[in-house]
Amino acid sequence: MSTGVIIALIVIVVAVAVVAAALTLLNRRPPGGRTLRRRFGPEYDRAVDRHDGDTKAAEADLAERVKLHGGLREKALDPADRDRFTAGWAAAQERFVDSPSEAVAEADRLLGDLAGARGFPDVEQYEEQVSALSVHHGHHVHGYRTVHRAALARTGTGRDATADTERMREAMLEARALFEDLMSSHREEKSSGHARDTDGTDAVDESPDARAERTRRFGMTKDDRHTEPA
Repeated sequence: MSTGVIIALIVIVVAVAVVAAALTLLNRRPPGGRTLRRRFGPEYDRAVDRHDGDTKAAEADLAERVKLHGGLREKALDPADRDRFTAGWAAAQERFVDSPSEAVAEADRLLGDLAGARGFPDVEQYEEQVSALSVHHGHHVHGYRTVHRAALARTGTGRDATADTERMREAMLEARALFEDLMSSHREEKSSGHARDTDGTDAVDESPDARAERTRRFGMTKDDRHTEPA
């Protein structure tokens, strides 16, 4: 083998090694702002707000969450658990008419239990559970925080001990978005094209008008429903 060929082979080997090292470094770098914003959605802006507008600090916070929880794989719900959670959420929505405070407490408990059943940290580790949920359900995780605060306010232990019915209703609606997200993951149900709604109806078969009417009725008070024309 000539000296020229040997030199050429050495150059190729070195070039391949440099490229491999560069790719390794890129893969080890924390995700950048655009990637984080796409993954976390509105949670990205909330993180920036919590860090008083310091984008770098917020992105470091979010990148750490991805490092800790990005590898989590959500567990599938068995049919019995799915039916139990569906029935529980429907009951909480109905209970809101007579006792909003009890309804938000029940919604808070259901979300914690559902997240645990899907493989997220246990409900007793609330902050850790929310952190993990934000990585995988960043567009809806704030609903859990909202209903959790409303539930704490009910007991007088939260920051806002005077949560009124309207705020509790908004908390329930925000929390429902996360509930639906956890109940109908892309891997489990969207692939089959037949997701079930939280009150047991088939979401794919319900018209937008029907869904809007059901949401409107959920927002009514008990007296409103009794006086509504048949």
